[in-house]
Amino acid sequence: MRLLPVLLFSLLIAPAFSATASTPLVAAARSQVGVTLSYDPRYERLTYPGGDVPPERGVCTDVVVRAYRKLGADLQVLVHEDMKKSWAVYQKNGRWQMKAPDRNIDHRRVPNLATFFGRHGSSLPPSKAPHDYRPGDIVTWLLPGNLTHIGIVSDKQTSSGVPLIIHNIGAGTREEDILFGYAVTGHYRWQPR
Repeated sequence: MRLLPVLLFSLLIAPAFSATASTPLVAAARSQVGVTLSYDPRYERLTYPGGDVPPERGVCTDVVVRAYRKLGADLQVLVHEDMKKSWAVYQKNGRWQMKAPDRNIDHRRVPNLATFFGRHGSSLPPSKAPHDYRPGDIVTWLLPGNLTHIGIVSDKQTSSGVPLIIHNIGAGTREEDILFGYAVTGHYRWQPR
């Protein structure tokens, strides 16, 4: 009998808590707002491991890579090593012709990150329901011009309950209402071990 009030209480607060709870990944992504001020997709040779372009510039994938790196997971290494082991899978999901993995750029391509998260995390069906997206989830989109994009679901929402996205779509890292602004092509959850 005493269990019933506790169960009812936990059911009432659990959805509200999970919808607004911040995660370390969200905080790590948000810390890039005001630091990464421009979008710069040029190819560069990077140190390995831990290579990065200067923090004041980057692309959408750099937001994700930098956020996970603050949590101790180096996607530069993880994606590159996984690509070496499973090259055919990445080639199938990629959109370019490469002859071999390239540790300078592998982690900076949306299809590679999507493939990695799908292989090593949870791949969820794209949804048009805002409550299906949790803080720290990774989302990919197809933009006009057949361009791919990636971002991290924030713990902040619009007044209608749509989660904001932390991403870099052209003017530096921002936290914006774009979840349903483009065609969602992927939805992932991945926690480093």
